[in-house]
Amino acid sequence: MVDDRDDARLSVARHAAKLFLERGVSGASGDDIAAAAGLSKRTVWRYFRTKESCVDPLFSASHRGFLEKLKRWPREATIEAHLRECFRLDAKTQQEIADEVLIVRLIAVMPEEPDLRSVWLMSCQETEDALIAIVADRLDRSVKDFDVRLCAATMVAAIRIVDETISVAAIRHKQTFTLEDVVEQMAKAIRAASTLPICDPVIPNVFGGRP
Repeated sequence: MVDDRDDARLSVARHAAKLFLERGVSGASGDDIAAAAGLSKRTVWRYFRTKESCVDPLFSASHRGFLEKLKRWPREATIEAHLRECFRLDAKTQQEIADEVLIVRLIAVMPEEPDLRSVWLMSCQETEDALIAIVADRLDRSVKDFDVRLCAATMVAAIRIVDETISVAAIRHKQTFTLEDVVEQMAKAIRAASTLPICDPVIPNVFGGRP
């Protein structure tokens, strides 16, 4: 459940992201972020440890949304079919789409902004932790299994690299991508990276043990 504090943190994240994109991280201070968000400096520093971490709620909200969709992945669906559902634009609000555009632009400047990249990588790590449970549930295995944890790690790495590659290509090189392009590249990367048979329909193992 999202509470008022989460909403406030996400609002700060949007303002911080816009300032970082306009001025660079070094050119935007904590005071600037507080002023843009209409909050006191004290409140901003109560929410965040550093100014760079102010954008974390954007990354986290996007990752949580994706993970919630993966949790609803039907056992009879392939990764391609489910990703088409996950990325449907008509299922997203205008604010969600605007947030994703901000994230793409932030990712594209990370080569020059290592502090932003650190925040991004930490969010990816949290995604990996959550994905372990999804992989385990889909294959009726324990979250403690090494193979399950390895599969989650390689899947997240693949997703991250696709996100970064498309973001840089779109913003820096002005390349355009259709929804079908994104789904195809994401599914291809996940298939290549998955170390367990998770991408195709799975049959529940009614007698226990490993599939």
